[in-house]
Amino acid sequence: MVGDDSLPLSALQHWLFCPRQCALIHVERLWEENRLTAEGRVLHDRADEGIAESREGMRVLRSVHVVSGRLSLHGVADVVEMHGSVPFPVEYKRGRPKAHRADEVQLCAQAICLEEMTGQNVPEGALFYGARRRRQVVAFDPELRMLTERVAIEASAAMAAGTLPVPIYDPGRCESCSLYALCRPQASRDAKNWMARRLARAGVPE
Repeated sequence: MVGDDSLPLSALQHWLFCPRQCALIHVERLWEENRLTAEGRVLHDRADEGIAESREGMRVLRSVHVVSGRLSLHGVADVVEMHGSVPFPVEYKRGRPKAHRADEVQLCAQAICLEEMTGQNVPEGALFYGARRRRQVVAFDPELRMLTERVAIEASAAMAAGTLPVPIYDPGRCESCSLYALCRPQASRDAKNWMARRLARAGVPE
């Protein structure tokens, strides 16, 4: 069962990437698509297509609904390979591996859900990046598990509070975000610069 306070797994990725983006999507219910999000959606659709199959001694499940009551999380794992009774989650992403750990946190959250659902330890999974066309194996070590649980707690508390974090402009993230026009991350900076110019013209020291 999914409670009213349950948070989508994707929110963890959004929160670690940008708390304001997370709130815009999961509190304000805003969404815009650009080329990057469209490519990611197509990649996920392809991963989710088809039915369960068996190959090379393992069972391959697609679009697996997962949930964690302990962390109040729910979502859909793109692919779960069953190696005997041990799940191995595989998350599909467009592009390349990131400098931050948002993708790894989302995958680890899937593993935590699967552990709770199956009673099995899930030691690792994989991220498949479309630009590289190959997997990156991710070990669910204590450090990543602690980060995942911390992000889940922080994001859940922020979403429950319903507050919208102030924008922080970062060209590397903001320019590629589909919510750029809705977020207006440079608005606060522009206002600050405008006020500074007005004070300077009036001869008021900073």
